Order: sequence, then C-alpha cells, then structure tokens
Amino acid sequence: QVQLQESGGGLVQAGDSLGISCTASGHTTGSVAAAWFRQAPGKEREFVAGIRWISGTTQYNEALKDRFTISRDNAKKTHYLQMNNLKPEDTAVYYCADSWRGSDYRLARQYAAWGQGTQVTVSS
Repeated sequence: QVQLQESGGGLVQAGDSLGISCTASGHTTGSVAAAWFRQAPGKEREFVAGIRWISGTTQYNEALKDRFTISRDNAKKTHYLQMNNLKPEDTAVYYCADSWRGSDYRLARQYAAWGQGTQVTVSS
C-alpha cells in the first residue's frame, strides 16, 4: 500500500506562484503514474496534471497547462506541482494521487492512493 504525504499550500495573492509536493512511501514499486487533482467548494474533483514515473510524460488540464507544471523526482519518490500566476478561481483543496491503474489518468477513480489534501487559497 502506498501512503502519500503532501506539503506546501497556503494563502497567496493573485499573480503569485506556489509549489506543492507529494512524497510517496510504502509499497511504491510498480506505480506507473501520479497526478494532481483539485476540488473547490461545491464542485467535483478536477484533474490538474499527471506524470508517468519512468518516462516523465505529462498530461495537463488544458485550461491550466500554461500556468501549471508537474514534475517528479524518482529518487525521492516525490512529485511536484508548480503553479504560476495564480488566480482566485484556483482556490481549492489540492490532492495528490498515485498508484494509477487504467487507461486514462485523468480519471480519479483509477488511482488507488491519495494524499490528505492541501488547501491553496488565492486572494484577489
């Protein structure tokens, strides 16, 4: 079983940048891809970005790809999300996910491991 620990998050102003990270522990062997999702109050969980551990291939929510960057450090079993030019509508709880099994890593149900979530609040 994989455990995920997130760090980062917090309160920033519109236009600021912020990075969050997610470190995996436990039985991480065989994990193919990791991702970030977010959930704003009253809204469904939304795919932000995903990355394959071995190749580093990435996929983004098209609406966010110009401002957000996902990366990973295999040695540290950590993946990151760098968020630039943040907007108030980016305010949400950000969740990291790992242990993907499926055909489309934009789908939350295809991840078996989740972080506890970290709050990102962007003030105007």
